[in-house]
Amino acid sequence: MKKWLTALCLAGALMGGTAQAASFVISHIKVTGLKRISLATVMTYLPLRVGETLTAARAERAIQALFKTGFFRDVKLLEQGHTLIVAVSERPAIARITIKGTHVIKPKKLLKSLAQMGFAKGRVFNRALLHETKQALRRQYFNRGYYAARVVTTVKPLPRDRVAVGITVTEGKIARIKQITIVGNHRYKESRLLGRFKLGPPNLFSFFTGNDRYSRQKLEADLENLQNFYLNRGYLRFRLLSTVVAITPDKDWIYVTENVREGHVYRISHYRFAGHEVLPPATLARLMRLKPGQIFSRERITKGTRRIIAKLGNRGYAFANVRVVPAVDRKNHTIALTLFVEPGQRVYVRRIRFFGNTVTQDAVLRRTMRQYEGAWFSAKRIKQSVTLLRRLGFFTDVRVTTPPVPGHPNEVDVDVHVKERPTGSIVAGLGYSDLYGIFINGSVTYQDVLGTGKQVSVTADTSVAYKDINLTYVNPYYTSSGISRGFNIYDSSFNAAAAYTAAYNESTVGAGVFYGIPIGVNREINIGLAAERVGITVNSTSAYVAQQFVARHGSTNDIIKATFGWSRNTLNNAIFPTSGTYQQLSGEIGLPGGSLEYYRMSYLASVFFPFGRQYSLKLSNEWSYGNGYGNTHSLPFFKNFYAGGANSVRGYQNESLGPRDILPPHDPIGGNKRVLASAEFFFPVPGTSPHNRSMRLSTFIDAGQVYGPGQPIQFSQIRTSFGIAFDWFSPIAPLSISIARPLNARPGDQTRAVQFTLGTLFMY
Repeated sequence: MKKWLTALCLAGALMGGTAQAASFVISHIKVTGLKRISLATVMTYLPLRVGETLTAARAERAIQALFKTGFFRDVKLLEQGHTLIVAVSERPAIARITIKGTHVIKPKKLLKSLAQMGFAKGRVFNRALLHETKQALRRQYFNRGYYAARVVTTVKPLPRDRVAVGITVTEGKIARIKQITIVGNHRYKESRLLGRFKLGPPNLFSFFTGNDRYSRQKLEADLENLQNFYLNRGYLRFRLLSTVVAITPDKDWIYVTENVREGHVYRISHYRFAGHEVLPPATLARLMRLKPGQIFSRERITKGTRRIIAKLGNRGYAFANVRVVPAVDRKNHTIALTLFVEPGQRVYVRRIRFFGNTVTQDAVLRRTMRQYEGAWFSAKRIKQSVTLLRRLGFFTDVRVTTPPVPGHPNEVDVDVHVKERPTGSIVAGLGYSDLYGIFINGSVTYQDVLGTGKQVSVTADTSVAYKDINLTYVNPYYTSSGISRGFNIYDSSFNAAAAYTAAYNESTVGAGVFYGIPIGVNREINIGLAAERVGITVNSTSAYVAQQFVARHGSTNDIIKATFGWSRNTLNNAIFPTSGTYQQLSGEIGLPGGSLEYYRMSYLASVFFPFGRQYSLKLSNEWSYGNGYGNTHSLPFFKNFYAGGANSVRGYQNESLGPRDILPPHDPIGGNKRVLASAEFFFPVPGTSPHNRSMRLSTFIDAGQVYGPGQPIQFSQIRTSFGIAFDWFSPIAPLSISIARPLNARPGDQTRAVQFTLGTLFMY
């Protein structure tokens, strides 16, 4: 006769043990009702074994343990003789999950997050977990500012004890910020404080920045910026008392109110250094840059301690630390600082090892390293080494780890992990520019010949205006000190009329040698010597300036050309940089002994100011000048500078600014002086990933002009323009589109609103 132990167990639990189930020794255990769940799974969770005595309390615990698995919707314990029968009814399995209406959160991403919660196809259906999933999804939408979002779930029974789960989302509109108010501020105006916030009411750029879309995470980041603002200005006791976020009944607008307490301004009464004196106190004080009586600033102190840690790290103390212990005097509103400098042990580099270079020889990488074996560990030299390795162009990724040497706490190994890119390539391309129209280019390049780091390339370009072929060989380590040497041979022809400048034909054939001399991690000097033969072909319809040149110097001229250059590059990236500077001084001299004696030089300076991770401002300026000397009275006209177009002053026809030929059609002839300037603000393309580095948008202001011989530089003659631009480093070729409007065009200027370039790298 079976006894229903479940009823007795529950009765015993409810009545405090007044009802008891008969105890018995379990001789066998039998499980019934299983369909998908295995017997082994049930026995794993069942806290009962053969030979044990079953009591009401143990039966109750067993039922709870099986229910807790979530696999069953009903569990009963029965006795038949001395056999324990575990009768279970399984929950249905999830046959499919259908998601509709989600746009902000992609369905694939949502299914993945549901699976992490245990709610996925093939799992046991749990209604409580479905409710939890529904609430978690609503929270995700609320965190993104979608307060009108509704989530409806449906469960449809299917044959063979299965269910189909449907999740339908009505996202609604995102709630936007109508107003942010700060209460309790006395020292600083609300407008200045709100300037620290990324969130705010809608403005002209909200479509791009999304600053009016409320997000709890973004608000917390803004509040942290507000707190840092006060802490960096001496308000040590500044507090955020409360945050009130109110939403309108239609859930379209949000009002945020911040209640703050500023407190008093604290000043530094004095500070002292303690700990091991690896660096003299005078050096530590110079690095901290603190003075008694100075207003307390957490940012200034953090930067000072980082400078000390970096200084110690460059002297081999890789695990240095600086602890700041404050002593606050609330009565006098001062703070005294004790800075404990803990350098730790000096660390030496035992070995430098390279991984991942299957083609490039170890020697090529080792000669690039600025950290040496057996020397002190230097964080600065490690960083310099990584920068130089990346600039080789052989690797898609460079990563350095410094594992400690077992048993030697003062030694580390430097492991350099590289991921090689194909260093030999055959490329054929089709491009377009406003200046030269459609062009075809091709190249055969080996950047790392036989893993030696030497480079050989043959390039060819052709368009309606020019044809060019160039053979180049470079040995980047001609000397062990890093001096490079290269040779090039080139042959080109140019039809100036096809480029919409003064009509003439030019052909050039030449060969040269050049050297690169590094004078630091970011600086380099370049010098070169070449011999050229330049042929100028003119006829009666050619430009006057070309006819005059041929009449004076002949149609063929041999030039002995010397080139020189200096560059300093601290940009954080070669493509789409966001911070750092780039400076270049370059020049070319036609030496005595050749047919033409001249010189021309240019100075370019660009600086990038980052604003967060995705925004940056570039300011650039260029000055160029050239002239003749000796038997050459002026700069040869085919060496003139030009301005206007995608690479100088957008909004004006390419190379159209400046002097013009005196003969019809009065085409541009360039000049011997050029001034260019530009201010450009870069921002991400809406909808792209924050980590996107292949495309960007910008707004810009360009300015520039070209002046001929005898013409003084008059800033009143400089042409300006403003506009927007889109750059995309596409898989096919770099692409750039700009829409510009001239600001001060004069009669006769050739303007062009839209300019398009494909296949040309973006300039600094």
